[in-house]
Amino acid sequence: MMTTPLKDIRVLDFSTLLPGPMATLFLAEAGAEVIKVERPGRGEEMRSYNPKWGQDSANFAMLNRGKKSLALDLKDPVQRARLTPLLKDVDIVVEQFRPGVMARLGLGYEDIAVINPKIIYCSITGYGQAGPKAARAGHDLNYMGDSGLLALSCGKPQAPVVPPALIADIAGGTYPAVFNILLALRDRDCNGNGAHLDISMSDNLFPFMYWALAEGQATGQWPGNGDSLVTGGSPRYQLYPTSDGRFVAAAPLEQKFWQAFTDAIGLDAELRDDTQTPPATAQAVATCIADKSADHWHAVFARADCCCTVVQTLQEALQDPHFQSRGLLEQEVENNTGARQIALPVPVARQFRAAPHAASAPALGADNDLAPEVTTPPRQDTE
Repeated sequence: MMTTPLKDIRVLDFSTLLPGPMATLFLAEAGAEVIKVERPGRGEEMRSYNPKWGQDSANFAMLNRGKKSLALDLKDPVQRARLTPLLKDVDIVVEQFRPGVMARLGLGYEDIAVINPKIIYCSITGYGQAGPKAARAGHDLNYMGDSGLLALSCGKPQAPVVPPALIADIAGGTYPAVFNILLALRDRDCNGNGAHLDISMSDNLFPFMYWALAEGQATGQWPGNGDSLVTGGSPRYQLYPTSDGRFVAAAPLEQKFWQAFTDAIGLDAELRDDTQTPPATAQAVATCIADKSADHWHAVFARADCCCTVVQTLQEALQDPHFQSRGLLEQEVENNTGARQIALPVPVARQFRAAPHAASAPALGADNDLAPEVTTPPRQDTE
């Protein structure tokens, strides 16, 4: 049986680009009513990105499926006043400005808590609401660099490696925002409390380095660039090129998997003890893998239980019978021309989402009737 647990929750979303919009997408997929507040004319930045898909960008459609849109100039006091009735009624506010911006607009947590004491107000920033770096501009790569995460595996000086995912935005911003919003909702249910949630994307990267924090503090030897077990310092956790330019993702960390892996590739017996000369073992494994094609290794590893796979492209992954069988790709997003594509898979359990259907991202200002213009009553002269 499918239910949408957040069907009675209303969210006012002032965020743009990725962390906040993805967080409110997760809430919307669980049934929340999400109302975006955008600037008139252009709307939020993501609408103008490439590639275009219909009127807006494909990225905007993907991240804003099923939401509503208000187009209001927050610098105009008259237009800003149109939000007051909504602010009295909503459960959650999500914003992503630098610290102090919303307060200067009269929309800070303290301002809204006066008229809605139970508001859950989520602020997502790069460095948090306070601290020496709080006002600094940055993007995902900067937050990863400042936290120490990037230094653990950033490639060689002659060939630096840029991470393939916006880890700070999503894992440091989106996920902690949703997690803490749900905690705040639970606390409000139990105790009637509102909350201001300070979500710092750079702060939230430290859990990813649990092993490096433990190792460095316990031994005094802090991990370097690519020299640890899971960052490229072991033959047991590597990407190995195949003869046709593809890659094998080899992760046979445990001894039983390492034994199965070395059997499957036919590694010489004298090189299987990777504690003796790890670089020599890694080179021998690389030579074995490079001798055959990706198709060959795909067939070999399908039979061997050894934690090794051929790296798939995204297009291949979308055609993978496993992911298709999981219902991961059932939902669709529709644009203003009626064209459809697979919606962004989200980590909301299927029983907490609506049945598979197509939904669109909102046209800019399509829901301005939710914030009617404020009419000033005519002045009454008194005698």
